[in-house]
Amino acid sequence: MRLALESDPSLNLVRSYGPGVIIVGEQELRRPCAIAPHEILADWSATSVSELTEQQFAMLLATPVNIVLLGTEQPAQLPPAAIRALCRSKGIALETMNLGAACRTYNILASEQRAVVAGLFP
Repeated sequence: MRLALESDPSLNLVRSYGPGVIIVGEQELRRPCAIAPHEILADWSATSVSELTEQQFAMLLATPVNIVLLGTEQPAQLPPAAIRALCRSKGIALETMNLGAACRTYNILASEQRAVVAGLFP
């Protein structure tokens, strides 16, 4: 699905997504990736939400963040309990949703200048 949103051109926003691909700006991402308003981790080593390690999750927290979105094309998955507990202890909102919802929500929050990062699994 193509997303159209007018906003700050310096922000990393998801332009479109589909089975196996996410397009951020002019960059096609075909592997799990992490997107923040001013950074992209195009080759994130994570393989799925349910198998996310604390080390992989720590990469999402490399920039100041208070909202983490996890989006996947797979059926609903929860991250491991240790990651959910880490977010609670740091006051970080953690949301898991389907890929399209995560892309759309990320774009809105990034456009609002919120401290957000999205871990996406195309």
